Amino acid sequence: MSKTQEQNQAAADLLAKRLRLLLDVKTAESGTEPSHSVIAAFLKERGVNLSRSRWTYMVNGHRKVDDPLVVEGLAEFFDVDVAFLTGDSDVSAPAKVNAQLDLVRAMRAARVKSYATRTLGDLSPKTLEAITKFLDEEITE
Repeated sequence: MSKTQEQNQAAADLLAKRLRLLLDVKTAESGTEPSHSVIAAFLKERGVNLSRSRWTYMVNGHRKVDDPLVVEGLAEFFDVDVAFLTGDSDVSAPAKVNAQLDLVRAMRAARVKSYATRTLGDLSPKTLEAITKFLDEEITE
């Protein structure tokens, strides 16, 4: 893989990671993950087309998408700076995103604990404590 291909893949991976993060935040806010249809309709109102295949490429990091209108529209939809999506600067996640992420992590940890309890049956207090400790460490990382 050439240096340019590596850079393009790194940019695609970063965008995908940030889009999935923002999808998690939107899900935490509304209770449901925004569908491609919802996002595409938002962009269409702004004169921007987002095909299902392009969205799939973006959210899965399969290909670098650098159409400025698409990126600007997505930044508007998710209420973040374009630079956050593209990684063009050291723009960190907005405070709102960080706060929602804490909630998302806590919700995921609770689901994992609940799943472990249902799947593994009766667990000793020591085992539950170990699972909780592990999940709490994962949340803070």
